[in-house]
Amino acid sequence: MSDKLKKEKITIARLQHKKRSGMKISMLTAYDYPTARLSEEAGVDIVFVGDSLGTNVLGYHSPHQVTMNDMLHHIRAVRRGVQSSFLLADMPFLSYQSSTEKAVQNAGILLQEGGVEGVKLEGGMPVLERVEAIAKAGIPVMGHLGYNPQYQVPDANVFNEERGTIPKIQGKGPKGAVTLLEIGKRLQDAGAFAVVIELVTVEVASLMAENLSIPVIGIGSGAKCDGQVLVFNDVIGLSEFELSLLTPYTRTREKWLEAIKCYRESVESEQFPAAKHCTNMAPDKFAVFQSILKNRKK
Repeated sequence: MSDKLKKEKITIARLQHKKRSGMKISMLTAYDYPTARLSEEAGVDIVFVGDSLGTNVLGYHSPHQVTMNDMLHHIRAVRRGVQSSFLLADMPFLSYQSSTEKAVQNAGILLQEGGVEGVKLEGGMPVLERVEAIAKAGIPVMGHLGYNPQYQVPDANVFNEERGTIPKIQGKGPKGAVTLLEIGKRLQDAGAFAVVIELVTVEVASLMAENLSIPVIGIGSGAKCDGQVLVFNDVIGLSEFELSLLTPYTRTREKWLEAIKCYRESVESEQFPAAKHCTNMAPDKFAVFQSILKNRKK
């Protein structure tokens, strides 16, 4: 693809065209201006301010702690760094679950005050009414099926002796597979312009991408989706723990940690700052300065 095409504004129409043409869609989280600029320069289609900022940036224990104010603060920073990419944001926990009216209002706030071009919300049947209302209000909305981090119901996770408590893969049985496909179609009919499917079996993900006319963006759901979404920190290897759904494209954490250690050691050993990092007064002006100080002491 030419640089000219990459720099054209990414719109919903463009995303739909990519699906029809078999061109994969790239989607990546960004939480601030620098990460937004990097994603924009790299030609990422959808820059996504996810509620994963809670655990990846703010030190929260879960996405449930992320508020509308948190989202708006980070969305505004990302907005300043995005020009060509499509800017999408998560609707945080309890910003849409309690009522359809509140869902539309909060989606509008993210659009008007944050500057997003679309919102994403999690869930299946319970949120269909919300999706339809938001779409009818003129706000582009993306669905999210499969594993839903905001919905920590009793059977959302499983225990693994080697890895501890981990998210449960969705669509492993015929009944669950049929349900995912049916809800995907319902979301499409409700007005969703795309849907994320998280931790869904490859077979079900492939069928969803084949049977839905809207883009199906996968995370941990195989290569047959219309596109992929990942967390910025995971892509660059900044996370402390490596996830099973990807291999980091670089090992940023180790590089950053080594750089910080080198900085600390150079300060302690007085190697930093070196002479080339400093600015000196001209000798004659320094002499005048010393003379002034000497006279003040008298």
